[in-house]
Amino acid sequence: MTTNDLTADQVTKRVAAMIAAVSSFITPFLGSSMNIALPGIGDEFGVDVVYLSWFVTIYILSSAVFLVPFGRIADIYGRKRIFLYGTITFTIASLLAFCAPNAQLLMVTRALQGLGSAMVFGTGVAILISVYPLKERGKALGINVAAVYLGLSLGPILGGFLTHQLGWRSIFLVTSLLGVLVVILVLTKLTGEWVEAVGESFDLVGSLVYGATVLALMYGFSRVPEVTGFLLLAVGVAGLLFFIRWELRFSSPVVEMRLFHHNLAFTFSNLAALINYSATFAVGFLLSLYLQYIKGYGALQAGMILVFQPLMQVIFSPLAGRLSDRIEPRLVASVGMGFSALGVVMLISLSETSSIVYLILCLLLLGFGFGLFSSPNTNAVMSSVNKKYYGVASGILGTMRLLGQMLSMGVVTLIFTLYLGGMQVTPSMFPSFLKSMHISFIVFAILCVFGIAASMARGSMRAANGIKEEGTGVREGES
Repeated sequence: MTTNDLTADQVTKRVAAMIAAVSSFITPFLGSSMNIALPGIGDEFGVDVVYLSWFVTIYILSSAVFLVPFGRIADIYGRKRIFLYGTITFTIASLLAFCAPNAQLLMVTRALQGLGSAMVFGTGVAILISVYPLKERGKALGINVAAVYLGLSLGPILGGFLTHQLGWRSIFLVTSLLGVLVVILVLTKLTGEWVEAVGESFDLVGSLVYGATVLALMYGFSRVPEVTGFLLLAVGVAGLLFFIRWELRFSSPVVEMRLFHHNLAFTFSNLAALINYSATFAVGFLLSLYLQYIKGYGALQAGMILVFQPLMQVIFSPLAGRLSDRIEPRLVASVGMGFSALGVVMLISLSETSSIVYLILCLLLLGFGFGLFSSPNTNAVMSSVNKKYYGVASGILGTMRLLGQMLSMGVVTLIFTLYLGGMQVTPSMFPSFLKSMHISFIVFAILCVFGIAASMARGSMRAANGIKEEGTGVREGES
């Protein structure tokens, strides 16, 4: 079939899928490349392992603060417009990171990248869902998730190669060039606009409270067991209670709390995503340090080993997406969580003498499990709401992912602080580093068990009452 034989609707689908896939590739590529580049950044700027963790954390924190508000803004003013602005912001921030002369300015650029990513995360999947009917949605999301995992797969290899040959700054240059490609595609190929909540007001107060609450909770968690950490956590909890009360009373809230009311699929699918990312995200960060510090591998060698996990995710996420069009998403996702749990449990026994074959087996199990989990879970979330809320639902799901990543890094940062303090990882600190890593994996394994429970608790989507959708995404629980 040629392009001329395609209908306008088919062309829009293909273009939206291509743009969503490229944009979904960029940020995980950067993230997995950064894990490989961190020791090099630490050597150049002379910063300790706790400070290095903040190069990852500040990006996630910034994304989490802005994601839901920009999802709502996109519903009101246009998803394509916000997606474009976000890609431009991310691209400029990447260029600035390439030129950063010190650790402090690099940290600022990482925060700006998080802002741009929030605008992209809150709209990319929403655009994809807007153009694909329910019966094709799992397939489209499976391809999009595969693009995410392709970024994760190439990150360690290409990031390791770039770091080894050209230095860590080259990673940001490559990322900015990919951002330019997405901007060109949006401007020249993506026609139309998607505005489902046009004319509605934007909840500025709720957005500010939401951002401050996320900031207090996440930063406070990273400062525990200091008094400041507990105070910030208390402020965050109070802010969360106020936010929920405000949103229930506001006529046009930034987060439609009724999406959670009597909608088990939406509520528990988001909870499962939160737990899943909390239990798995920091694994790559820990193993990158383990391979380079404990095993003595270079950046490229470490990348070649870590690639096994995302490679499995690339292979199995499209299959899982198609399965979720035919089989209950909760069943596919729950099996995936089970395999992830097994992989994390096996990582607890890693030591200086552990074989690389054993580590690769753990990574294969983790990748297989996450590949089965992600696209069915996304399908469950987005298919459980009215199309009017696609931007908000995408933003909430993205926030669960980012909060999970923050919690995962927060656990590691807290344990590093307790066992390593402000020390760099030198041979004399290797035993403390290994102990910190083991405790982290124990915590993550426990979280995986709760994740399986949350995934199963969402109930049967196909047996749910009140499903009125025929390609529009309208489901129960929104009265």
